[in-house]
Amino acid sequence: MSRCHKVAYIISMKTMDTKLPTHTKEPHTCKVCGSEFSTKRNLERHIFTHTGEKPYSCQVCGLAFSQNAHLKTHQFTHSGEKPYSCEICGLAFSRKAHVKRHMVTHTGEKPYSCQVCGSGFFRKAQVESHMSTHTGEKPYSCQFCGSGFTSKSQVNNHMFTHTGEKPYSCQVCGKIFSQKTSLKYHTFKHTGETPYSCNVCGLSFSHNSILKRHMTKHTGENPYSCDVCGSTFPLKSLLKKHMFIHTGEKPHSCQVCGSSFSQKAHLKRHMFTHSGEKPYSCEVCGLEYSTKAQVKSHMLTHTGEKPHSCNVCNKIFSHKTSLKYHMFKHTGETPYSCEVCSSSFSHKTSLQYHMFKHTGEKPYSCDVCGLAFLNNSHLKRHMSKHIGEKPFSCEVCGSEFSQKSNLKTHMITHTGEKPHSCQVCGSTFSHKISLKYHMFKHTGKTPYSCEKCGLTFSHEMSLTAHRSTHTDENTKQTCHENKKKELAEIYQDFPKEEP
Repeated sequence: MSRCHKVAYIISMKTMDTKLPTHTKEPHTCKVCGSEFSTKRNLERHIFTHTGEKPYSCQVCGLAFSQNAHLKTHQFTHSGEKPYSCEICGLAFSRKAHVKRHMVTHTGEKPYSCQVCGSGFFRKAQVESHMSTHTGEKPYSCQFCGSGFTSKSQVNNHMFTHTGEKPYSCQVCGKIFSQKTSLKYHTFKHTGETPYSCNVCGLSFSHNSILKRHMTKHTGENPYSCDVCGSTFPLKSLLKKHMFIHTGEKPHSCQVCGSSFSQKAHLKRHMFTHSGEKPYSCEVCGLEYSTKAQVKSHMLTHTGEKPHSCNVCNKIFSHKTSLKYHMFKHTGETPYSCEVCSSSFSHKTSLQYHMFKHTGEKPYSCDVCGLAFLNNSHLKRHMSKHIGEKPFSCEVCGSEFSQKSNLKTHMITHTGEKPHSCQVCGSTFSHKISLKYHMFKHTGKTPYSCEKCGLTFSHEMSLTAHRSTHTDENTKQTCHENKKKELAEIYQDFPKEEP
């Protein structure tokens, strides 16, 4: 046998010796749980799960781990190193397992499914968490407030609400977050990345939750239903927010004025009233707003778009809320009632302004002359007297107006239109206020009363004129004698409407 053949033979025998034990030796068994391992080293590493021992510690932050491999992976959080990357989109990750998990966003594969409802999931842990929606089980609880959660990670995230800790910071703008996922979604604002795409229409989104909500437009699926009123929702989070309507719970409170809100987004929007911040602006005219929804609503004034139409009279509206309030005219519904005098209103804002009559509050004041008003629109109208601005002009005669509503009212003088009709006698009127006062003839209602003598009037301007007759010497008798004279003078100047 040549020398080369001898060397090859020795190497092959040594290789055989090293492999033989794995085939001939008995497996290493854990005496605690009975799990079996091919090597003694794997068994020793497994024992740490029972003893809780963590012999490997990070020299930077002091965190301890049961396995050296876990420590090495943890070190990437300090170094920022991401050695594993996706072959399709190039995204880098600190763990190989994260790359494998990320790949399903490209393949769409959901290998784990719920045995109850058949829903598919990317990860096994998601299935386990999902099962709680069927069982109602919440095995993990907060040691401070007792709130229950379906997973341990949810408890860990919840704890930040008690500690106020925000360990995750943006490297671009410095903004800090309590949740790692919040930071992840925030960075998309800087990068413009929208990694979650719809398989149906191709639209892409920065949040997976937004994609899920979008997908319901295609599927029409609303799997989460309210046990109280039966309303259905595409997302569990939307159902949770909806439940506050029934419970009246408002867990989010303002630290400045104490106002509480049912949703965190509403509190955030409210804070702008204290800070005066208006981070969203119109790209056309530059007007600034405190919420993105306000900008979207404002844009309809430029486009002229009116996507919402009434099923009864086919009148179209720019905003869904305008259509909602318009429908009350057909149904006669007045869902907002005053607790003081039982008056009811179709608009929530109308009730709010009405309440000021009871409280005497005038929260909107002029910075120039100090006059106070019940609502913001009255203040804006008043301000035009100081600045002299009249941005709305009539295309027929060129008359200018400070308010768009005044221009709309003026246009009736050219068209002769009388859109407001009396349901009792059929008389028609150009202005809604004229119809309102006309209805008092039928009902006999005199809602405006003098606080000094008790006389009542059907017109607010009649009451205003009457108040000027009061002096210390005036009596109720004088008031009654002057009432007919006052009303005659007022109605003489009041615009007359032909039936």
